[in-house]
Amino acid sequence: MVKAQNSQDGPVAPLWVRRPEVPHRIAYAVAALAFTGQIVAAVLRGSDWPTALSVLLAGGGVALSWWRPWAGLVVTSAASFAVTAVGHDPLSVWMMAVLVLFSVTLRGKQPLVGTGIVAAFFLGAFMTVGGFRGGAVVGAAALFSAVAGGATGAALRIHREHWWTLEERAESAIATREIEATRRVTEERLRIARDLHDVIGHQVAMLSLHLGAAEIGLPEGAESSREALVSARSSARTVVVETQRILALLRLGDDVSGDEALRPTPALSGLEGLVASFESIGLDVRPSISIPEGFVEPSVGVTVYRVVQEALTNAYRHGEGAATVDVRERDGRICVTVENPVSPSPRGFDAGSGLGLVGMRERVESSSGRLTIDSHGGRFRVHAEFSPLGAVVR
Repeated sequence: MVKAQNSQDGPVAPLWVRRPEVPHRIAYAVAALAFTGQIVAAVLRGSDWPTALSVLLAGGGVALSWWRPWAGLVVTSAASFAVTAVGHDPLSVWMMAVLVLFSVTLRGKQPLVGTGIVAAFFLGAFMTVGGFRGGAVVGAAALFSAVAGGATGAALRIHREHWWTLEERAESAIATREIEATRRVTEERLRIARDLHDVIGHQVAMLSLHLGAAEIGLPEGAESSREALVSARSSARTVVVETQRILALLRLGDDVSGDEALRPTPALSGLEGLVASFESIGLDVRPSISIPEGFVEPSVGVTVYRVVQEALTNAYRHGEGAATVDVRERDGRICVTVENPVSPSPRGFDAGSGLGLVGMRERVESSSGRLTIDSHGGRFRVHAEFSPLGAVVR
């Protein structure tokens, strides 16, 4: 049997939902008390053996229903005939039968069938051997007590199953979000791997070219230097091959379109074109871009491009008004700031999941940068800082 658990993210289920056996056992405990009280009353009154036997029949039905619900319910309800026939008030037997009916329906048995069985025995005993003793009030009490027992058990069972359904949906939503987050991070890592491969491949190719030029320019007799350059060129080729092998392993199962594969590696020089592409689809962008004049590690340039790209994508989907883009060198660092007003209703077809920010953070950390994301005064702000040489930013 599934049991409801406490949820730290929502309301806590009642005890009887978290411990479904509790109401079941309480019903049997009350039935046992009713049986014991009736036995004690029969002893104190000095009742004859038919009376005691009819009460024992009802108690036996209660005990039997613990293992055989339908059989026990029939026996307990039928005991009302015996009690009524000997001339005693069947109230205690009715109570036991109603409590058994409550437990039976709470366990998932058909409430209409159970209620019909109990009501038929109650009314049958009242109208036959009871001779309509007590009048219409007693008959109505017999009928509605049976209906109340079956309806209460069924209602609690439906409510309990509703709680379980909500918790299963919550657990499924959490699991789905975790899977989606893992997928997005994996996709971002694959894109980082592709970018780094392009950057490293270009740099190593240039290195091999310069080594070849140096080898040609060596004077006669510089054999040791020539051998060192040949070895260096061989190592450069090995770096390219190993990089391609590692990328192939990382990209197993990666589905990249031909256009994406042939697209040039992003760089700082492509920021203006990136801004123009967002302006062409209707986003109001106010750029202030000042590309550093000194050397910038290519991987850092790729990351700056991707941060601006993701931030403008979020601004287009979730923002309203103009988005400001500021990229400049300050105190020996490349500072990137993208800010936009937050829209109360997201633009486009997808409200987004925020997982793009997970990939952004992953990318910034891969370039030893520092990322700050905050929302204040109705404005969403993304700020990143990098060392031009790829050093760790504290």
